[in-house]
Amino acid sequence: MSTNNEATDFQGLVCPAPLLPQDHIEMAHGSGGRLMQGLIRQRFLPAFENSALSAGNDGALVAVTQCGRLVVSTDAHVVSPLFFPGGDIGRLAVCGTVNDVAMMGARPLFLTASFIIEEGLPIETLQMVLASMSAASLEAGVQIVAGDTKVVQKGCADGLFISTTGIGALLVNPDEIGGANARPGDAVLLSGSIGDHGIAVLAARGDLGFEAGVASDVAPLNSLVERTLETSEQVHVMRDPTRGGLATTLNEIAAQSNVGIVIREEAIPVRPAVQAACEMLGFDPLYIANEGKAVVIVAAEDAPAILETMRAHPLGGGAVLIGEVVAEPPGRVLMQTRIGTHRVVDSLSGELLPRIC
Repeated sequence: MSTNNEATDFQGLVCPAPLLPQDHIEMAHGSGGRLMQGLIRQRFLPAFENSALSAGNDGALVAVTQCGRLVVSTDAHVVSPLFFPGGDIGRLAVCGTVNDVAMMGARPLFLTASFIIEEGLPIETLQMVLASMSAASLEAGVQIVAGDTKVVQKGCADGLFISTTGIGALLVNPDEIGGANARPGDAVLLSGSIGDHGIAVLAARGDLGFEAGVASDVAPLNSLVERTLETSEQVHVMRDPTRGGLATTLNEIAAQSNVGIVIREEAIPVRPAVQAACEMLGFDPLYIANEGKAVVIVAAEDAPAILETMRAHPLGGGAVLIGEVVAEPPGRVLMQTRIGTHRVVDSLSGELLPRIC
């Protein structure tokens, strides 16, 4: 039998925790142990502080006081580089999912976020991304209520991947807004210029060989959407033209609704710097990704009122009427060119710019 002194001496023989650099992510930060707990406590919780997250459970208990159905959307974000003019992967992760929920005619309420972090990522970089996500969440009026963190070995991820899921309360009748609701005679509206995000990311990579002077349009569109819905009860389709750009988005809507869509080339706003970059690289702005623009398809008689509402909003000042929905040819998008001819605008068939959103 051991004496009290022997027991005390034995209990004092504890292996110290390994001393690891505190300025970069290590594999141990994903182990579930003290380092991971410290990372969450010191970095994630302060950035996204709210009662549901601070409870520390495997899921969040949240109250939804709005009546009606919920809209759920999820997305993964793998943009390279992580920071680009006008935004970063954190702002992109929040705004991208907020916008997907909003385009369904819902008010985004909560987000969850999953982080896959590459070993060696500077802690300072992670802190900057978290601060950006916090600011974007505040701007959008949503809370990040649950999340997960994984660390992978160096070379297994491009610095940082973020997946987000959004939950929102439906503001309209379930069948009012959706890709299958475009009707012949409807007006096709666009909230502003296209191609800004894709060209900004490309410029940040140094692939242009010159300064484009273009900032990403990444922004939460939910307040713009709500004002639009308050203006008219005849909104039939809303989409944010992200990957594949405006052309692919319109083709998806035409196929879902089994209608044709005709757009006018001269009506589509493209910034001169974006147009110049596209011409140099052989790109068509119609296929360049956007992260802060909305396509709204509405009954023609309500189009003027909606345009006025959109233009009064900070994110819709450049809103324009770009075309209309027609019966024929079903499932196709046509463009009326500046010289009066028509050409087919097809969906993006391959990869134009990798890792844009």
